[in-house]
Amino acid sequence: MSPEQVIKKRQGIFKHQSQKDGIVFQGDDSREFWQRVEERNSKTATLYDQLGLPEYAAMEAFVRWYF
Repeated sequence: MSPEQVIKKRQGIFKHQSQKDGIVFQGDDSREFWQRVEERNSKTATLYDQLGLPEYAAMEAFVRWYF
């Protein structure tokens, strides 16, 4: 994601109360959901950049579970 896309994602989170307040499975992390998401996506982008992929401000990754 570009820096502009990160801002759009944050704005999208703010529009969904289910992702903004009362986070399920928050654990010991007292930050708001959008702050945790931005840090996680930034770290993912940094990891992929270190692997030689293009540099982005943030990147989402998904895990597929097979049962």
